Amino acid sequence: MIEGLSGPFANTGEAVFRNLVWAVERVNARGGVSLPGGKRQLAIERFDSKGQTEEALSLLRSAVDGGIQVVLQGNSSAPAAALIEAINKHNERDPARRVLFLNYSAGDPTLTNEKCSFWHFRFDAHADMRVSALMSVLKDDKALQSIYLIGQDYSFGQAVLREAKKQLTEQRPDVRIAGEELHPMARVKDFLPYATKIKASGAQAVLTGNWGNDLTLLVKAAKEVGFEGTFYTFYGNALGAPAAIGDAGLGKVVAVAEWFPNVEGVESAKFYQSFRERFPNPADDYVHQRMQMMVEALVQGMERAGPRLLKTTDGKTNLDVAALATALETAEVSFAGQTARMRAADHQVQQPMVLAVMDKAGQPGVKFDVEGSGYGFRTLRTVPAAKAEQPHSCRMMRP
Repeated sequence: MIEGLSGPFANTGEAVFRNLVWAVERVNARGGVSLPGGKRQLAIERFDSKGQTEEALSLLRSAVDGGIQVVLQGNSSAPAAALIEAINKHNERDPARRVLFLNYSAGDPTLTNEKCSFWHFRFDAHADMRVSALMSVLKDDKALQSIYLIGQDYSFGQAVLREAKKQLTEQRPDVRIAGEELHPMARVKDFLPYATKIKASGAQAVLTGNWGNDLTLLVKAAKEVGFEGTFYTFYGNALGAPAAIGDAGLGKVVAVAEWFPNVEGVESAKFYQSFRERFPNPADDYVHQRMQMMVEALVQGMERAGPRLLKTTDGKTNLDVAALATALETAEVSFAGQTARMRAADHQVQQPMVLAVMDKAGQPGVKFDVEGSGYGFRTLRTVPAAKAEQPHSCRMMRP
């Protein structure tokens, strides 16, 4: 795993690491990966990129030199794009030690469109898919007349605002865009000036793809200035955001994800409770089902590749990453009541999207709160995978 584990987004990197550790532990607890010759255990190593693209590229070189052939990253699309390019070049140059890139969060749509790569697989919905899912709720809010768009100024944040404007024009042309703004990523310490502008604009709602501290500080500032509108978010369900906004967010903070703790079903509840047993500290309560799906898909791909997975060249045994990637193209995983499948054409996962709204724990549909805050997220609707699916422009080049 190459991820920012220090710096302004360290909490998001550590949350990822907990999820991946737990996924690996579960695989190993059942014996590991079934391969010809016996079971093999998985191991995960962490590399701290400090959230910097150049550092991520340097760590990629270190990982490859250390014999690692499967790289995981996701928090921020900028390093993801750079890693895809670097891995493409490396795999062409050194086919005996090819590298596979599994992406659990980087949501810039270009990564599985014009920048798609045979060596890259995305296990999260991209920005356009998430905006479309949010619009399924927003378009039914007939009282909404004005909205403010705000995001982080990099490829992902720009993509969110671009798609939001497009879909608002198509589906709610009656809604006025009261303002649109991109702010420096991970460098704003005081969001009060932004919150003041949002309130002064008269907007009844905010749509944002912000994540990490950039989201938490934004909602804190909105509360301070007395903004009482709705927040349509990608990640408003954890990392301090619910506690920061408090009762003012009841019924007004909407989030979209592949899963929430209060999704109905015995398997879902068991999945969530087992994570909390493994990580009982309330501050560690941020569960990503897609990361469990990703590791399960990796195991499935390894086992499907079977005897083709390991190859020996010049006395050294390495993964045949081309064989593994080919097997991953048709991966389909069911886990905790949810199912995800990989689309071979662009290596973009296809899965249902869940919309949920903030409410008090104990209310109907809110069995679990998040981070010990007393607030949880109640399911509003589920968008089936077939409806969440988006067209692509990928021209996949296969070896």
